[in-house]
Amino acid sequence: MELFIVSLASLLAGFVDSIVGGGGLILVPALFATFPSTHPATLFGVNKSASIWGTGIATWQYQRRVHLNWATLLPAAVAGFGGAFAGAWAVTQISPGFLRQLLPLILLGVLAYTLAKKELGQVHAPRYDGRREALVAALIGVAIGFYDGFFGPGTGSFFVFLFVRWLGYDFLNASASAKLLNCATNLAALILFSLKGHVWWQYALPLAAANVLGSVLGTRLALRHGAGFVRSVFILVVSALILKTGYDAFLK
Repeated sequence: MELFIVSLASLLAGFVDSIVGGGGLILVPALFATFPSTHPATLFGVNKSASIWGTGIATWQYQRRVHLNWATLLPAAVAGFGGAFAGAWAVTQISPGFLRQLLPLILLGVLAYTLAKKELGQVHAPRYDGRREALVAALIGVAIGFYDGFFGPGTGSFFVFLFVRWLGYDFLNASASAKLLNCATNLAALILFSLKGHVWWQYALPLAAANVLGSVLGTRLALRHGAGFVRSVFILVVSALILKTGYDAFLK
């Protein structure tokens, strides 16, 4: 029964994550509820062992239909990998608890800005070219990568928002680009959690299979319905993240 519950959560997480990020909103709480006495780092490691496969499949699907600027994204992915590795190491040393009350406020600001700027992310109009775009993308990668390794909730949504806001991408291109960076950050965190012995490999394969199935379904929907659909899902996911993180920070 435990395996069935967390596998179902992994499928739903892969579906949401492939569209706009935020899959951790589903799988991480499910893991904590199912295994309440387990060390948090182990549950984060299990989450990464599943989500990396769904994110990887989503990246592959997107790149077949959406043009990815590899000259910009590969350096950003490397930066994200380094940031996430550092963040994952940091969470084994210090508690990320101080972020709990800050996160819902940041997410509220992201939601308010997105709602106020109705044209935001509707048109794909990159602001920068060449090295400048690569530099901004790398800064996004290392900063959000560190956050992903250290704490994690909403990582994909933060990537999407910053690619839209800072780089001028539409929501579909931002989501496609974010998947590559998120794949790199998941890999870095997974490597460190593995080295520290914080992964239950007996759960990795079934959760990964479920996550991939959800990812395939979600990516197809995003590609079929475009930037407007991704924006709507982004608003829903960020709203849910605000409620969940706000409850955890102030009411739990």
